Amino acid sequence: MKTSARNQFSGQVTAVTHGAVNDEVTLRTQDGLDIVAIVTHGSAQSLGLAVGKAAFALVKASSVIVMVDVAKQQVSARNCIEGSVAAVTKGAVNAEVTISAGAAQIAAIVTNDSVERLGLASGKPATAIFKASSVIIGVDQ
Repeated sequence: MKTSARNQFSGQVTAVTHGAVNDEVTLRTQDGLDIVAIVTHGSAQSLGLAVGKAAFALVKASSVIVMVDVAKQQVSARNCIEGSVAAVTKGAVNAEVTISAGAAQIAAIVTNDSVERLGLASGKPATAIFKASSVIIGVDQ
């Protein structure tokens, strides 16, 4: 699978909570992360999403927020992945920040100003945050 999404996670569906319009899907990645996604009920059905089904999650780097000194219970986003900064690659205006969480890597695009203000540097603790509605779920056919 090739996509332009910087964050690609493979794993298995561990939970599906059905709703009238949307379903909440939890995917446990091969790295042990739980990624929560909100998809329409129709999409969950057409993809055959059920516990044990192999699937993948995609998250664009521009959808990832980076925070420092935050506890999961302080934000409304379902996906809060704690780790440490592995790399910061600065451009003219924005920077790509890569956060390592165990074996997993999460890329975020933030402004250079945010990098400086948050003191983001290799080895510093940081949390990658993204909403469940920013996650795209897919399955191999």
